[in-house]
Parts: sequence; C-alpha cells; structure tokens
Amino acid sequence: MKKMTLFLMSLMLSCASMASDYKIDTKGAHAFIVFKIPHLGYSMLLGQFTKFSGDFSYDANNVEASRISVNIDTTSLNSNHAERDKHLKSDDYIDAKKYPTATFTSTQVKDLGEGKLAITGDLTLRGVTKTITIDAKKIGEGKDPWTGYRAGFSGTTTLTLADFGIPDNLGPASAAVDMELYIEGIRQNKKPKKL
Repeated sequence: MKKMTLFLMSLMLSCASMASDYKIDTKGAHAFIVFKIPHLGYSMLLGQFTKFSGDFSYDANNVEASRISVNIDTTSLNSNHAERDKHLKSDDYIDAKKYPTATFTSTQVKDLGEGKLAITGDLTLRGVTKTITIDAKKIGEGKDPWTGYRAGFSGTTTLTLADFGIPDNLGPASAAVDMELYIEGIRQNKKPKKL
C-alpha cells in the first residue's frame, strides 16, 4: 500500500510538471513578426509578415524543455508600399513565388533567468537553412477573459541577408535585417487531473 501511494504521488508530480502546448494566436491578431532594416543608411524601413502560424510548448518549471515551431507565409510581406513589397518579394530578395514559406524550428532553449531565454533553432528562408538564436523574454502568462489560458513572449534576432542568398544591393548599412517577434499563445491542453 505504501509503495502504491508513493507511485501515485510520483505520477501526480510528473503529470503536474508536464509542459503545456500553446497555439500561436494569429486569428485574434495577438502575434506579430516585424522586420526593420536601414534604408541606404539614411532611414529605417519597417514591415511585417501578416500571415503565419505555429505552436510552442512551455513549462515554467522546466523552461529548457520548451520548444517552438513557426511557419511564415512569405507572400504576406507588407511594408505599407505596394511597389516596394513587390520588389522585396521578387527574386532580388526573398523570392516569395519560389519559396512561399519560411520556417523556424527550435533545437534548444536556454533559461537565462529573470524570464530571459536564448532560443536556438533552424530558420529556413529562400530555400536556405541556417542556425539562428533568438534573444527572447517572457512577457507573462495567465487566464484570459474567455475561459482560456495564455502565455506571451517577445524576441529579437538579426539576420545577415547574404547568409540566405539575398543580394546585398543597398550598401553595407543594409546588409542585415533586425527581426522583432511578439508571440501570444493559447493553451491547448488542460491541466492534468488530480489523482
């Protein structure tokens, strides 16, 4: 009887520490993928990808077991200027017609303390896969007004255009693009039932 009680307690603790799965809330427009790049070294060009999907797993008690996967529709690039967007989506840049999807899949999550994370993973863009690291920060988690539960994170990373086969024809000041990520996820799995 004592062994059975210990087994049940151990099972309950392991279930309670299981990571929760979240779906990124793009339907409610509570997630954003924004890019920023110098224009000729004189100004900044900002834009975003308006269509993407993904999910992540997160456990505050075991942060390094977390993971994230995102699919980005590169044809949804929007810099608020139709002619420029057409050029950025051409084969001079991301070649969205040939490569309509970019993907990111994490391979490691490091807990840096105080809600800060280093998320390393594989980014595939324009048919090229490179390992990148996202400097991320937990914004918060908790119940929402619709009986759900959410968790949110922000992140930044810098991509060198040449690494992904993108021609660098705007000069040295525009050789890299800064990415800003704002991800809010809705928890998909319920809390484990108590035994």
